[in-house]
Amino acid sequence: MTSFRDQIASVHHQLLSVSEQQSQQPFRTGGWSRKQILGHLIDSALNNHQRFVRAALDGSYEGPSYQQEGWVSMHGYGSLQWDVLLRYWRSQNELLCEVVERIPEDRLDAQCRVGDQTPVTLRFLVQDYLDHLHHHIRQIVA
Repeated sequence: MTSFRDQIASVHHQLLSVSEQQSQQPFRTGGWSRKQILGHLIDSALNNHQRFVRAALDGSYEGPSYQQEGWVSMHGYGSLQWDVLLRYWRSQNELLCEVVERIPEDRLDAQCRVGDQTPVTLRFLVQDYLDHLHHHIRQIVA
């Protein structure tokens, strides 16, 4: 299996192929622009950073759900430059790589509850983050 760090590097390489003009276009009619999708991925990295660190340190995590529409709107990602968003996404994910690499093996089974969802393991949250990331990257580079 490819490492977390290698997956982030691969995604970054894909994102470099998107131009400023392309980044302003929505993935589908009436949907978010590619900038907004990348902003959503920045928010995902920020929210998951907290979850990963707290679960690794405390042995469990319980925290709020993520209101994606509000977060994307509040940050105004659609009006920012693509290269700025790309640098911020990359730096957040490089930090997240450091966190993931330092999670003790026994803490990967830590129970995590996000909002009112059924508890899952930290291992599940890490894999879910990567799956979510790849899902949206396919939209951005389509």
